[in-house]
Amino acid sequence: MPRPFRICLIFHSTRSDNLGVGALSVAEIAILRDIAADLGIAIPITVMEWTAPLPSYVDGPDIEIRDLNGRVMLNPMGYFAIARRSDLVIDIGGGDSFADVYQSRRMIRMLIVKYLTHLSGTPLVMAPQTIGPFHKRWSKALSKLSLRLCALVATRDAQSTAAVRQMGLTRDIIEASDVALRLPYDPPPPRPEGARMRVGINVSGLLMGAGYTGQNEFGLTMDYPTLIRRLIAHFQAHPDGCEVHLVSHVIVRQGAFAGEDDLAASIALGKEFPRTVVAPAFASPSEAKSYIAQLDFFMGARMHACIAAFSSGVPVIPMAYSRKFSGLFGSIGYDRTADCTSETAEEVFEKIAAAYENRIVLADEAAVALAEGKSRLGQYETALRNLIERRALT
Repeated sequence: MPRPFRICLIFHSTRSDNLGVGALSVAEIAILRDIAADLGIAIPITVMEWTAPLPSYVDGPDIEIRDLNGRVMLNPMGYFAIARRSDLVIDIGGGDSFADVYQSRRMIRMLIVKYLTHLSGTPLVMAPQTIGPFHKRWSKALSKLSLRLCALVATRDAQSTAAVRQMGLTRDIIEASDVALRLPYDPPPPRPEGARMRVGINVSGLLMGAGYTGQNEFGLTMDYPTLIRRLIAHFQAHPDGCEVHLVSHVIVRQGAFAGEDDLAASIALGKEFPRTVVAPAFASPSEAKSYIAQLDFFMGARMHACIAAFSSGVPVIPMAYSRKFSGLFGSIGYDRTADCTSETAEEVFEKIAAAYENRIVLADEAAVALAEGKSRLGQYETALRNLIERRALT
């Protein structure tokens, strides 16, 4: 029997407040477990993630969770030693962090870990993620070299593929889709005849507070809190007698990022609109997806909350605040995204209201797009399987 094939995951998280980042990690692990079963080999997985007080929502004898912080990054016996002992390192970049539009500190930490991996001699795989944009000369140059050194590069949308090409890279790239399409969940039981329509609204605590700085750095062209209140009132007054569910996907229980908390924003809105149902604080991404799968219609500004709806058959209108929304959904042919950075509040409201009335059409469109997304994701899974097979059996 072949020896165990050790894989290290970086820029994944099994205990993030952001269930979108968690969804990527749970789905990636599901893919690796399928590959292990298919090849008949053991694949122990070490997840290197930023220190957090929360319990992991992934377990099993094949999983080891290790803290990653500045000390572990710079200690030769820390991350570097773990990378050297591994047979493969997979980097998912937190989904959309491989870009220099955030703080320089984040980009520097990301590049340090990438280059420690390259120095270790262990092959690095870029799992499907948003790549770019890069505006700074130093970050663009270092990112380009790292991508050139990777054993496998996959993007999750056409815009990211274009960003890589614009950097001058001609290497093979797999244009896949988001691995969260593979996130496991419990399908809902059949609904009884005449049941009330359940409409889900993912309220972004980040956008309710006008971004990280409170200065609307995402460039929204509307008053987001007012739009959310209008949507709640619209569906509560709808002749269908809709039951409105406020669904959180970033749940910050404590710490410096509490202002991003969707749940606190939803609880506050629930007090304003007493007939709403405030969804619970989910313990895992799969639990959140299982809840969303029970709804009849969904909208939200957290992309992975929308992916949970989309991939479980719930008609959905993503409410975009960055290019990653249109990049992901548009690349697989789902063109129902409302753009909160270019459309007015009235345009977004009308798009959502009309989509609810045409939700059967949306569901059909989403089914076709989901099949395309899974087909593209299958290309990444096949390439990853082949890479593991070559290295494990030689």
